[in-house]
Amino acid sequence: MKYLYPFVVILAFTFLGELLNYFLPLPIPASIWGLLLLFAALRLGIVKLEKIESLGNTMIGLLPLLFVPPVVNLLGCWDVVRQNLLAIMGIIFLSTVLVFGISGKLSQLVIDRKGAEEDV
Repeated sequence: MKYLYPFVVILAFTFLGELLNYFLPLPIPASIWGLLLLFAALRLGIVKLEKIESLGNTMIGLLPLLFVPPVVNLLGCWDVVRQNLLAIMGIIFLSTVLVFGISGKLSQLVIDRKGAEEDV
């Protein structure tokens, strides 16, 4: 029973995201609309984090299982992957370095901005 209410809340926001995606002709996926609506509801206090946190943590714990089918599919295409392995590894390395760098810079910007606000 402890997962029923959070599941219904998350399902409702997923459904609202689907509705927005249907009625708004923007190239934004329905799942993103649902996440934005849930985020807004959490920030506005409409939905309490404590009520849905347990299911959210459980779902995050199950997330690695979603990567198994794509990896198995890649193994089925190993001939193509092997031919482009160097390029794939280069792209993975470059994108990882870029994500780390941009995330670090943005984190420092947020930390510096919060520090400046606290000094005032």
